[in-house]
Amino acid sequence: MEIDIRKRNIGLNFNENGEAEIRLWAPLAAQVSVLKVNDKLTLALVDEGYGYWHLQTDQLRAHDQYAFKINPLTGGETLDRADPASLFQKEGSQGCSTAFDVNAFQWTDADWKGVDLNDLVIYELHTGTFTPDGDFASIETKLDYLIELGITGIEIMPVAQFSGNRNWGYDGVFPFAVQNSYGGPLALQHLVNACHAKGLAVILDVVYNHVGPEGNYFSDFGEYFTDKYHTPWGKAINFDDAGCDAVRNFFIENALMWFRDFHIDALRLDAVHAIKDFSTVHILAEIKTHTEKLSQFTGRAYRLIVELDLNDECYIRHQSQYGYGMDAQWVDEFHHALRVCAGQTKDGYYSDFNGVIDLAKSYRDAYVYTGQYSTHRQCKFGMPVQQASGAKFVVFSQNHDQVGNRMLGERSSTLVSFEMLKVMAAAVFCSPFLPLIFMGEEWAETNPFQFFVSHSDEELVEAVRKGRKSEFAAFHNNGDTPDPQAVSTFERSKLDWEKITESNHQIMLSYYKTLIALRKQHTVIANLDRKSVHAEAFSEKNCLVVKRWKGSEEIIAFFNFSKQTQTLSIDPAFQHAPVLLDSALIKWNGPSQESNNISAEGQITLFSESILILYKTDV
Repeated sequence: MEIDIRKRNIGLNFNENGEAEIRLWAPLAAQVSVLKVNDKLTLALVDEGYGYWHLQTDQLRAHDQYAFKINPLTGGETLDRADPASLFQKEGSQGCSTAFDVNAFQWTDADWKGVDLNDLVIYELHTGTFTPDGDFASIETKLDYLIELGITGIEIMPVAQFSGNRNWGYDGVFPFAVQNSYGGPLALQHLVNACHAKGLAVILDVVYNHVGPEGNYFSDFGEYFTDKYHTPWGKAINFDDAGCDAVRNFFIENALMWFRDFHIDALRLDAVHAIKDFSTVHILAEIKTHTEKLSQFTGRAYRLIVELDLNDECYIRHQSQYGYGMDAQWVDEFHHALRVCAGQTKDGYYSDFNGVIDLAKSYRDAYVYTGQYSTHRQCKFGMPVQQASGAKFVVFSQNHDQVGNRMLGERSSTLVSFEMLKVMAAAVFCSPFLPLIFMGEEWAETNPFQFFVSHSDEELVEAVRKGRKSEFAAFHNNGDTPDPQAVSTFERSKLDWEKITESNHQIMLSYYKTLIALRKQHTVIANLDRKSVHAEAFSEKNCLVVKRWKGSEEIIAFFNFSKQTQTLSIDPAFQHAPVLLDSALIKWNGPSQESNNISAEGQITLFSESILILYKTDV
């Protein structure tokens, strides 16, 4: 089946005449019918060949409940199954599908051209815990807050339908369906439209490396999975084995749908290192090719950002240079080095990182490991980044994984001092990379973000509990693991919006606003040219000095990660330079009355756990 970028070609869709067009890939079926649940009407689909079944009918309308009746090739009982390309599972992952006209929404964002990649300041959020109500409509009530903070793009953790009402979203079993408990597809369209009206881009997290366990009936239709590879979360998706053509089209269609029909600006593709594909053209490259075709058709730019645990520039290299063409990638190594600077115990994967030395390297090279031996991996790892701009890399001091994958889900605010929080935030926003913050970080939220699910299968629930206890044993040697199934675990993970008016939380929020404003407005800090960066580590003092420049303008940032006051020599050119930011000032709840830290001899005194940024220009 050829992909038509102008419209969705699989599942149930409504054409310009209001008729339902249904196309299902089910090569394991001898016969397929669609059941209109409302009045028990059954309509047969026609075999189109290559495993596809088709029907065009005026008997199905938007909001009708429907399901497929499949007669297996192997015989046996008829299977009743929801549409694997369903847009709406109104009754949840175990219910029938609900017909939804994705083109009926009246968009008002015709003038929206998106946010330039270089200008992204990303705010990652989880719909269920971002607000008390935990849905798309309530996110809309916080958009003005996010704009005032300085955010230019929100990144929403996965919304593909999962089992139950509580989940991080990475257990989705209907990749095209928008989670019913969040408000469903119409509410998501409304949210995206509202974001664009206020100048906010929307990034959506999608999962193309596995499908969740509960409500997953893909194998009843066709060869969606392969035994050639394995993932930590379930069967590997079949991108290069027998029958893979239709599977590849399924996920290409999915990416195009989010861009075209929901006006999403960028997709963040989860853990692409777990996508196994030895085809002539990698599935990521094929998704990129079709995305560019859609962009040419609509006149809008669409971005593909990947989570990647491989320091392999191939993923972000342009396709003309034999890469996959991804627009950007998350850089966990920046985070790991930063956390070790801040005092993170060097266990698990943190054992590979050497604090300020490695953070300086990440400032210069993005990747820390570029071919040297990794003790944690027990092999040489990574490759150098060549010409890639800083806009190719997303960095952070926290994200949902790095918080939630701790046994207790502790945020940085409960692990380090108030002063260190300010230093870590500045490290992100002073980098030549795209900054991302995790919801609540900006006011030093203390509520944890813990791992939660709401499965109905007791055996699965128990397996998740056991897996949770063992998976992160390298990080925690004692204590009780929160029960992922418990409602209380989910409730504990909700943000406490009352904190933003309280003392230190209010100060931290103001500090983040200042940092983001500096990032957006200051020519040098906004510059993402990786060649205009010099970083020097002083490991014996746990200090880092970063210089950045553009034209005649230059800044120098002094990071003191230690718990003692430290003295460093300063470039004479900066001896009388004005201060852009001093985290040690009383206004930021620091110990210093004023920024007067430079001696006549050219020595600068840094308060413990502080950041000082100076600026000069030759003009």
